[in-house]
Amino acid sequence: MIIDFHTHIFPDKIAQKTIDLLSKKGGIPPFSNGSVDGLLSEMKKGAADLAITLPVLTSPSQFDSVNRFATEINRTFANQPRRLISFAGIHPKCERIEEKMAWIAANGFLGVKLHPDYQETFIDDAGYVQILTAAKRHGLIVVTHAGVDGAYRGLPVRCPPSRAKRLIEAVPYSKLVLAHYGANEMLEEVVKTLCGLDVYFDTAYILRFITPQLFREILQKHGEDRVLFATDSPWSSIERDVEILRSFALGKKTEDKLFFQNAKRLLGMR
Repeated sequence: MIIDFHTHIFPDKIAQKTIDLLSKKGGIPPFSNGSVDGLLSEMKKGAADLAITLPVLTSPSQFDSVNRFATEINRTFANQPRRLISFAGIHPKCERIEEKMAWIAANGFLGVKLHPDYQETFIDDAGYVQILTAAKRHGLIVVTHAGVDGAYRGLPVRCPPSRAKRLIEAVPYSKLVLAHYGANEMLEEVVKTLCGLDVYFDTAYILRFITPQLFREILQKHGEDRVLFATDSPWSSIERDVEILRSFALGKKTEDKLFFQNAKRLLGMR
């Protein structure tokens, strides 16, 4: 079984336009057009059984529209053999954060996605502390972009390991996931600052760029029970990332944990 814990999709009418814009802004070529069908095609190529889709609010005003689409995805794919599960989106500048997080939990979402760069807010900001506190109260998973984002290169990194650690210290919560193996393009600092803390790392986007030696070092120091296979599709190929992870020769027991067992446990799936 393979679970991709970090993917992105958009409604068909805006998918291609959105992907073109993000690709140009970040200087990253996409591997699909960002549509539902595009993700399903990528999953088929990579033999992935389940993908978690992660919507991002770039403005508090998008809460209703983004989460309406996320709700449609969960209803459509609830009983499909190749399944998508969408998390909800929330912004640290939303009004009535606790009320919105309660709504997210009540409507069956398993978690929320944050992106400090796109939301122009540092990860240890009071708004994120409030979101994580509410997530802990409701048992929701929180996935956040961490480290450098190519679209914001040259600007202050909104979720570096040092600030992520401050958030973790403010609200200790084992269902927090730091994307991009703890912090994209800041992995040496991840080793010094974040490895061993009670949070998850996902492997979104980094597998094409990390050395096998550094991957194994972080895996060993952080713990193989707290790492989730993820691609950041459409910004990586699911098929290729599966091949890369297998090329690290971690052994079937470890591979199974990363490909699906850790994700199933976090998601509360049998």
